[in-house]
Amino acid sequence: MGKKKKRKALGTGEDPLENKAFGALDGLGSLPEGPADPPPAIPAKTSKRGQKNTSRGRVDIIRQTAHRGGKGVTVVKNFIGISLAEKQELAKIMRKACGVGGTVKDGCIEIQGDKREEVKRILIEAGFKPVFAGG
Repeated sequence: MGKKKKRKALGTGEDPLENKAFGALDGLGSLPEGPADPPPAIPAKTSKRGQKNTSRGRVDIIRQTAHRGGKGVTVVKNFIGISLAEKQELAKIMRKACGVGGTVKDGCIEIQGDKREEVKRILIEAGFKPVFAGG
């Protein structure tokens, strides 16, 4: 078995590691005050950078049943200039709002069921111009 080390008593001042780290600051006395005026407020942005994009283009909302055993699916397609990650984020929001499943396939968002109105509302909030296409 190993030997037990004796513990040092705290507060004796013998150990240099035991000294206060900020003890030297007590001897400085009076330090200058901070700035009297608060920092100026950030001016309001006048450019479009940083604002929500409200015209991101037209997207088509289609209801399909083909090759799905008669089950209806809402498909959103024709996204222009949107990354796959953003499509997946939109699909996640749509699935949660509609309370159904869905996925992103071949650049299109597929939501289970006929949820065209809910999907349209979400796309308008995201800055797209949704159009009901097809029959």
